[in-house]
Amino acid sequence: MADIDPAKPLKEMKPRKDFFVGIDSDGCAFDTMGIKQRECFCPWLIGYFGLQPVALAARQCKEFADLFSKTRGANRHKTTKRILTELLPSHPMVKARDFKVPQFPHYFSWIDSPESLLSNEGLERSVSAARTAEAKAELELALSWSRRVNEAIADIVKDMPPFPYVRESLEKIVPLADVVVVSATPCEALMREWEEHDIARYARVIAGQEMGKKAEHLNYAAKGKYEKNHILMVGDAPGDMKAAKANDALFYPVNPGSEAESWKRFCEEGFDKFINGEYAGEYEEKVIAEFDACLPEKPPWEA
Repeated sequence: MADIDPAKPLKEMKPRKDFFVGIDSDGCAFDTMGIKQRECFCPWLIGYFGLQPVALAARQCKEFADLFSKTRGANRHKTTKRILTELLPSHPMVKARDFKVPQFPHYFSWIDSPESLLSNEGLERSVSAARTAEAKAELELALSWSRRVNEAIADIVKDMPPFPYVRESLEKIVPLADVVVVSATPCEALMREWEEHDIARYARVIAGQEMGKKAEHLNYAAKGKYEKNHILMVGDAPGDMKAAKANDALFYPVNPGSEAESWKRFCEEGFDKFINGEYAGEYEEKVIAEFDACLPEKPPWEA
């Protein structure tokens, strides 16, 4: 029996409206990014990857990588590699304590492979295909960590409402544009969060990491199906903007630290400009410049 394609709902989606809006979830529609990173990802990153002697430094690196830099919102495995190979080794506490940051070359190789699906399912397949005991052990460690994070998220991240003006924006969008959730979060968590607050009904498809990368979501659901400048991605991270540009789509940023203000502007101004053909060009350039200024490349200890 052939495997069912998880991305089938996106690939088979046909336009019902003349416009398309993709919306990221964590940190964009919901104020869940901070609590997930600080209370779910970080403690288990420290525990599983042997970072207890420099736990404070690891926490600072995790917050910078995932919340306050240009890798905000990136896949969990990519930022884990960045922390272990780049940020943590350069941290003053790590240097002062002469701590050797553990390295996981087989896990890192899996992350870097363009053929890898960077999800638990992808890790499971790679564990089964591992050719050496060392590779299998590293991949199993990463899988155990990733599963434990998901369990912590399910236990801890509850009753987190959408940002102000998200619901109002969705009510304004739906009569004029098809909506798809475009996210790197596991589908189960997305469905739970969107249904918990009764906004899942606004989305044609809720697409998570099992359906591919964000750029693939947009490609499958929208590219070639709508006219030029009729596709808009709303996101809070550089990866969202990259996914939009890879598909010739427009991008509206939800600025970290000013999420409510960003959604208010979108609801009262940005979406109208998009529908009226006034978004591309000067307006998009202005909002992207503001967004770019929110996220530095270098951490405070290197700046």
